[in-house]
Amino acid sequence: MKTILLALGGNALIGEGQRGTVGEEHENARNSMEAIADLVAAGNRLVITHGNGPQAGAYLIRSERAAAFVPPLPLNSIVAATQGDIGSILSLELMNALSRRGIVKGVAVLLTQIVVDPADPSMSNPCKFVGPFFQEAEVAKLRERGWIVKEDAGRGYRRVVPSPLPLDIVEKKVIASLLEAGNVVIAAGGGGIPVRREGGELSGVDAVIDKDRASALLATLIGADELVILTGVERVMVNYRKPGERALDSLTVAEAKAYLAEGQFPGGSMGPKIEAAIDYLEKGGGRVVITSIDSCAAALEGHAGTTMTR
Repeated sequence: MKTILLALGGNALIGEGQRGTVGEEHENARNSMEAIADLVAAGNRLVITHGNGPQAGAYLIRSERAAAFVPPLPLNSIVAATQGDIGSILSLELMNALSRRGIVKGVAVLLTQIVVDPADPSMSNPCKFVGPFFQEAEVAKLRERGWIVKEDAGRGYRRVVPSPLPLDIVEKKVIASLLEAGNVVIAAGGGGIPVRREGGELSGVDAVIDKDRASALLATLIGADELVILTGVERVMVNYRKPGERALDSLTVAEAKAYLAEGQFPGGSMGPKIEAAIDYLEKGGGRVVITSIDSCAAALEGHAGTTMTR
């Protein structure tokens, strides 16, 4: 029996070109959970994390436009809200997928707080992309609203918010206990709820943590045998969308660091995933697989995806 941490990308809930309605999210989650249910049926212990970029962006827009009627929400409250929203969708569709296989198993959704440094450089230099893509012509008006907007890997322009590095996970022992009791655990959604620890007490931090970095930390803290990062492509690519584009079947830490230094993996897309994988492996992790949700089972058997090792 292996303990696998599965980090779901945004495409697990909202497909390209979709508006992100609750109905669309359930349909996409239903498809995603079929592959994950197969991993449970094979006897693996699973912790599932997920992103919340599109959902957090939508919450921010709602919060700002309704500010004349209700108090706006800080980012840490928005992360907590999306943890509940997305966790309820994923757990429902996973329980249904397990039921179709005749498997009765608990699926626990845990609100997860992650300790950060309030003096992290990202707090004064926001870098985490949230929300929808915009055209260059729209950027000036968005900045007039007080938004910080940056180009996202040539795909368009998006809002950015502070994203400090995760340092510790408050509920790590609870997650390990739920796993030990035989449950599938959905935790650290949207990178976790950012908190600061001061004098033995916790308080919220107005930020959003990168999901892949939080996933790597959680995988390390619970001793996961494998970290599986599910994204929109089957394999990691170099020279992505450029002449000489090439898919990588395998990648060592040294090779990954060299490609990062070359600028092969942009900060808004593959970069944080590769950095998270390196961090997990250098802290003793077993193996990292980066692939798409559809290729997950094949990738774990070595027939698809990109496998990273020390």
